[in-house]
Amino acid sequence: MADLFENPMGLMGFEFVEFASPVPNTLEPVFEMLGFTLVAHHRSKRVKLYRQGEINFILNEEPRSNAAYFAAEHGPSACSMGFRVRDSHIAYDRALELGAQAVEIPTGPMELRLPAIKGIGGAPLYLIDRFEDGQSIYDIDFRFIDGVDRRPVGHGLKFIDHLTHNVYRGRMAYWANFYERLFNFRELRYFDIKGEYTGLTSKAMTAPDGRIRIPLNEEASGKTGQIEEFLMQFNGEGIQHIALYTDDLIATWDGLKRAGLPFMSAPPATYYEMLAERLPGHGQPVAELQSRGILLDGSTEGGHPRLLLQIFSGTLLGPVFFEFIQRKGDEGFGEGNFKALFESIERDQIRRGVITPS
Repeated sequence: MADLFENPMGLMGFEFVEFASPVPNTLEPVFEMLGFTLVAHHRSKRVKLYRQGEINFILNEEPRSNAAYFAAEHGPSACSMGFRVRDSHIAYDRALELGAQAVEIPTGPMELRLPAIKGIGGAPLYLIDRFEDGQSIYDIDFRFIDGVDRRPVGHGLKFIDHLTHNVYRGRMAYWANFYERLFNFRELRYFDIKGEYTGLTSKAMTAPDGRIRIPLNEEASGKTGQIEEFLMQFNGEGIQHIALYTDDLIATWDGLKRAGLPFMSAPPATYYEMLAERLPGHGQPVAELQSRGILLDGSTEGGHPRLLLQIFSGTLLGPVFFEFIQRKGDEGFGEGNFKALFESIERDQIRRGVITPS
């Protein structure tokens, strides 16, 4: 996708998401269930590289590391992320000039020093300019496993479509300004979602390259809604979910289901009964979507469907979950599905006693 507006940091998409857990050997089964394959080990640290398509998931089990301290505070979680940039030195210096806080990551001999700034919840945000095959940070700091495909197909997940932050009430503007000031993000969408008892507001931010998209969610009510529950369980602000793109969501769902992945509660039958009215002429197999709980959104105005299909896993890393998304011309975030999803989570909170209807 071409640059949408001025791109002073030279952003070029997501490079990786890093994960950690205070309990050893708990994340590997989750990654395998998601269809990721262990492809490499770090040369000197207890760090593993999992891949599927163009997606890099780093599992950091190094004791007394930034990742270990983050996991001790927040539990199993996404403890950092990396943005691709054209020149990491230029991007890093510019970020510091604009008020970003540097994060020093200890390195061993013959290891790359990866520039990083303080991001959401104190998690490092890395700026990576070595990502070409044969010259990437992985080629230098990792040993690839012999005989293992370096770009495994897995369940057909291709790349990181977006990832979402949950923030404290009143802090959405702060984080929107963080991404606007440092990276020239722009607001793509704004949602104000109300359930029967609680609500949330969401500001969807997109980078100049169009490849990095970060919605920001905050609680809109005074009650313990789903954002507030996340913040209490997570012990702070952080990455709520990571959306992974597929070209065929039905086939991807089938693979994930066979692997035993739990999904979030499906919407009621009325959701699918109303699809023809909400999206006339959408042309999608409703029975197949309904049997899997897949959501459909977009527009069919003018007889030219622009659609988005999505579904969400259950919580897999503490309160953190994953989204699986297929785009057929729609570049939104499923705002037409937001209310259905919100109400589904709210019903689950009522069932668990988190919300008491009054």
